[in-house]
Amino acid sequence: MSESDDPYYRLHVFCCTNVRPEAHPRGSCARSNSVALRDYMKQKTKTMDIGRVRINASGCLDRCELGPTMVVYPEGIWYRYENEADVDEILASHIEGGVVVERLRLKTEDGP
Repeated sequence: MSESDDPYYRLHVFCCTNVRPEAHPRGSCARSNSVALRDYMKQKTKTMDIGRVRINASGCLDRCELGPTMVVYPEGIWYRYENEADVDEILASHIEGGVVVERLRLKTEDGP
């Protein structure tokens, strides 16, 4: 693949920002602070000058009870994250360094 064939973004990070009713049995990522954490991740990516990465808001990723959740493509690596420290670790280790953060990784058997 030549440089001109490279995709515009090398990674897309989809952060669920779905909102469900407060009493919904599966919960929702937005009620677990996902919007603020996604905004933080976008800003931190710029501060770290990580190129060719797009941090996107996503609708429901259908793993709400595990949330907040995100998925990194093209690898298809899923994460659960709770705070800015988790976001920092994902950015430094996986997004910048290419090493999956196993302690935050969601696997298929994790549900729903």
